[in-house]
Amino acid sequence: MSEPLASAPRLCLFGAAPSTGNLGVSALFHSAVAGMFQHHPNADVTVFDFGRDSHPLDVRIGDATHRVTAMAANPSKRFYRMDTLATMRVLGRLPGLGPVLNPAVKAVKQAKAVWDVSGGDSFTDLYGVKRFWTTMHPKLLTLEQGTPLVLLPQTYGPFKDAGLRAIAEHAVAGASMAWARDEESFATLKDLLGDNFDPEKHRVGVDLAFGLPPTTPAQPIVDSKAIDWLSEEKGAVGINVSGLIYLDPNAAKDQYGFKADYRELIHGLVRGLIERGERVILVPHVLEPKGNIESDPHACEEVLAAMTPAEQEHIFILKPPYTAAEVKSVLAKLKWFCGTRMHSTIGALSSGVPTAAIAYSLKFQGVFETCDQSSAVTNPRSLETEPALQSLLASYEDRGNAHARLSVAWPMVKAKVEEQMLAMLKASGL
Repeated sequence: MSEPLASAPRLCLFGAAPSTGNLGVSALFHSAVAGMFQHHPNADVTVFDFGRDSHPLDVRIGDATHRVTAMAANPSKRFYRMDTLATMRVLGRLPGLGPVLNPAVKAVKQAKAVWDVSGGDSFTDLYGVKRFWTTMHPKLLTLEQGTPLVLLPQTYGPFKDAGLRAIAEHAVAGASMAWARDEESFATLKDLLGDNFDPEKHRVGVDLAFGLPPTTPAQPIVDSKAIDWLSEEKGAVGINVSGLIYLDPNAAKDQYGFKADYRELIHGLVRGLIERGERVILVPHVLEPKGNIESDPHACEEVLAAMTPAEQEHIFILKPPYTAAEVKSVLAKLKWFCGTRMHSTIGALSSGVPTAAIAYSLKFQGVFETCDQSSAVTNPRSLETEPALQSLLASYEDRGNAHARLSVAWPMVKAKVEEQMLAMLKASGL
């Protein structure tokens, strides 16, 4: 275990809380921490989450375990609490007193740099004012403390409110470095920066999760049946089902504009794969409990229940809990994968697995283009159910060609992962 030393570089991480059940956010957390410790094994890292205290947290990444400090930072209106983001900023403005009065302000003030990834796609006002400020307070706190702010690869915009956009412009202009994770988002970043755009500081890269090291699960997440499937030459395929879209069909239509019926699409895909002789592993990627509309495990159980007893014999659901790094060790053993949660698809693509996406937003296109897999993106917002299903099954049939293209593209993606990590460390004074 790596123990922080007194002389070790201090770094802070916002926007990738380790306490969330969303493995996409978990993937960003593990990937950022992995990069820090790979190049600075004795780094003193503080990661901000939505807890209620500060405590040591052991993080398993690959074959190593690292210790970080998890510190609470909450979008609360309880301004008397030291873990309220707005309170941190107010105290931080008191000359010389902020670091004394508030441990979060102290951590930010003493850090060599603050890394901020905004949950990957929350640097926007699209999700409402509260979430905007949850994302923005850490950036402004960092700038107000005079600590270098490094914006990790993420999505920027859109912004509907001119006032909130101006605040976002201020944040990106003050950052020591800002990375976009695809070309479309890079164009938005440049638009936010205007005359402040600097090609040395403002770059386009790839999602941090492409660099996530697979990790052996701490406890079994597959049973003997699935272990046999994954070890046999015939292999298995995988599907990630979004709990939000499956459990709330209105969200698919109202929030994402689906033309395809998502439930019918998933059921048809599972049955189509079984008819082709496949064994199907369902992969939850947002691990909320049953009853939560975001719960992928609950959605997977509903999919299983919709199948006949004979079909159920060819289906297995991964068993939470597990981390994004741990589930990646299973994804790497599949021969084809289809995901609705974007970071589930990144976990498979970065493992060399031919992968299809049911794309509920435009952000999938840029990610898949990075790996020369754009033809594997199925858009249920423009396709009805049956054409969407045929598109996914065509991707499955084309998995051999997809694997060949991915084999060529992956070394370049891997090199970009390392390039941007080194650049971010340099911008952090390391």
